[in-house]
Amino acid sequence: MTDTGCIIVGGGPAGMVLGLLLARAGVRVTVLEKHADFLRDFRGDTVHASTLTLLDELGLGEAFAKLPRRLVDQITVQLDAGSVPLRMNHLPGPHKHIAMVPQWDFLELLASDAEQEPSFTLLRNAEVIGLLTEGGQVVGVRYRDRDPDPSADPTPGTEHELRAPLTIGCDGRDSTVRAAAGLHAREFGVPMDVWWFRLPRKDSDPDGAVGRFSAGHVAVMLDRGDYWQCAYLIRKGSDRRLRAAGIQTLHREFSGLVPWTEDRIGTLTSWDQVKLLNVSLNRLRRWYTGGLLFIGDAAHAMSPVGGVGINLAVADAVAAARLLAEPLRTGHVDPGQLRRVQRRRWWPTLLIQGGQRLAHRFVLGRTLGEDPDARPAPGARLPRAVRVLQRFPVLGTIPAYLVAIGPLPEHAPTWARRPPRPASPKSE
Repeated sequence: MTDTGCIIVGGGPAGMVLGLLLARAGVRVTVLEKHADFLRDFRGDTVHASTLTLLDELGLGEAFAKLPRRLVDQITVQLDAGSVPLRMNHLPGPHKHIAMVPQWDFLELLASDAEQEPSFTLLRNAEVIGLLTEGGQVVGVRYRDRDPDPSADPTPGTEHELRAPLTIGCDGRDSTVRAAAGLHAREFGVPMDVWWFRLPRKDSDPDGAVGRFSAGHVAVMLDRGDYWQCAYLIRKGSDRRLRAAGIQTLHREFSGLVPWTEDRIGTLTSWDQVKLLNVSLNRLRRWYTGGLLFIGDAAHAMSPVGGVGINLAVADAVAAARLLAEPLRTGHVDPGQLRRVQRRRWWPTLLIQGGQRLAHRFVLGRTLGEDPDARPAPGARLPRAVRVLQRFPVLGTIPAYLVAIGPLPEHAPTWARRPPRPASPKSE
């Protein structure tokens, strides 16, 4: 059994940002990541403008700029009757774009910098299997070593105990820590799931991100340079039935929705190339209990609408670090201090989730429920809101701001800021 100052479960964006910040505050912090590395098929590869500003404040902007990335400074909304661009050139601050970067590169950058701090420890292949409690207070976790070879005998490895004044669950929407604590999130109904796949991109294709809406169909395409990361929305729970109809059904429907992909949709030859994102939208009523706090998706799972989940999770981490660094240095964190974290991040979460619920109900749900054959007649007018955006493009800054920056962006505490440093050989 060993001890540390703070346990962070989960090495995603929230966990790694929080671990880095607390280590810079001098807190002994241990991050437990159940995988051997970060090389997994993440769907959330967006790093938004407010997170880019945070990286600058942490001295990591130059190193991040050397990672393989694609900058998106425009989102084009395409309807049957026309389209409207939402440009980010009027955003405040130095970053008037969203960066598309492989999440494993982003996480390795954070990990390599955090490991320069003497009080930081990252344990890989460490799978949390339970909580340690004393007198109703969480005092640590039980974890076991996972075999880094996935083909090896799945016999559980050696079990360990790790104790700390505070454990923070950053282990995602299917949080093991949350389940072990017996906490349940309030679920909000969603009308859709998402198929994710890639299609080749050509130089003649549109730039930036494209959102395509038509009766019965919705797709979002993210420019990744030499390929498109595509999200095709389907009715909730319809995945198995649609797959049974054959991959040709996807070919026909997607190329009908986005005709300029017809010459490449055939590169999808198997359903193995199409991943299902089971969409959920939920949040805990209370993000903490004695000795335990949740942030990010473990506290509030977000819909993919706007792609804001990572941005919100990182902001949670920054707020938690700023509010808890001093109590953690003293080795005593009471529920009142954890409550301050939830209060700080509660209203931005409600605002974003409220907007997503409205989009689900009045835009996506209705669009997916429409008759696909009910195409508008030639010359049909665009919705009034879209016509207003076409006439006054600067108004597009409002939705662009909510996506790229979001409500209540968090900034690095003074004690965590560093001058710019170049990329290390590991991150190049």
